[in-house]
Amino acid sequence: MLTKLKPIYIKAVFIIAAILCLTSFVSSPIALLMGFLLTNLLYNPFPNLSRQSVKWLLKLSVIGLGFGMDLNKSLEVGKEGLLLTIITISSTLILGYFIGKALKLDKVISYLIASGTAICGGSAIAAVSAVIKAKEKEISIALGVVFFLNALAIFVFPLLGHQLDLSQKDFGLWSAIAIHDTSSVVGAALAYGEEALDIAVTVKLSRALWIIPLSIFSMFLFKGKANSIKIPWFILLFIIAVIANSYLNLPDWMSFSIPQISKQLLILTLFLVGAGLTFTSIKESGAKPIILGVSLWVIISIVSLVYIMYFI
Repeated sequence: MLTKLKPIYIKAVFIIAAILCLTSFVSSPIALLMGFLLTNLLYNPFPNLSRQSVKWLLKLSVIGLGFGMDLNKSLEVGKEGLLLTIITISSTLILGYFIGKALKLDKVISYLIASGTAICGGSAIAAVSAVIKAKEKEISIALGVVFFLNALAIFVFPLLGHQLDLSQKDFGLWSAIAIHDTSSVVGAALAYGEEALDIAVTVKLSRALWIIPLSIFSMFLFKGKANSIKIPWFILLFIIAVIANSYLNLPDWMSFSIPQISKQLLILTLFLVGAGLTFTSIKESGAKPIILGVSLWVIISIVSLVYIMYFI
């Protein structure tokens, strides 16, 4: 059995795999798959460090990408995706309520899955769960469903994008709308192309700001407390980085090297995301939450794709 290997060897394998993710040899989908396989064939020797690292690496990487982006292009893309963002967020929350009710699924779990699908996956679930005081079991089920679908998205979306012959712009917009977590959006877009990545990051982060009004709405709906609302401050630093790159004469190491380093850090982040996904967590989610998550995901993917292809 692979799990009978000495802990020191497992740690060495895990560290070597993580280092490989910082090279040009490993793509974003492969990084995620590597993390998933290592955790399920062996185990994750650094579970707590991995979870904390994902949070900080993702934020730092997104801020770093801002140093390679242009503000005017970002604003143009943001405006194009605004109406679609409003439509998909509101419709996902409404559909989540009715589908969850039809499945006779727990109201809190339905709401958490719908919130994660509507905005930005785990971040939205974490923010909303703090406001509505969700139980640990409810949070873990919602996160398990969303993380499972995120993993699929990194492989499925680039393939579908090429099959449908989507442009870089269209794919970037579609992935930002239809994929849950920012890390998976970036992973899919990074596999598709540079332009798709810039567009996806811009739209996804503008979408992530909807965590704040959603948290306020959730507070009234579930009678939570205002001091529980979490604001994604790293988005402000991303905006500052974009403005600095657009209007200041930054040296090459900032406008070129930092975004390149950030892309490699994102691949490492996806490896750690994969390392946190286990067959056990997927099984514990149960059939009904997965049916709800898949239903919402398919609907939002199709609706947003049709809108992008025929109305933008």
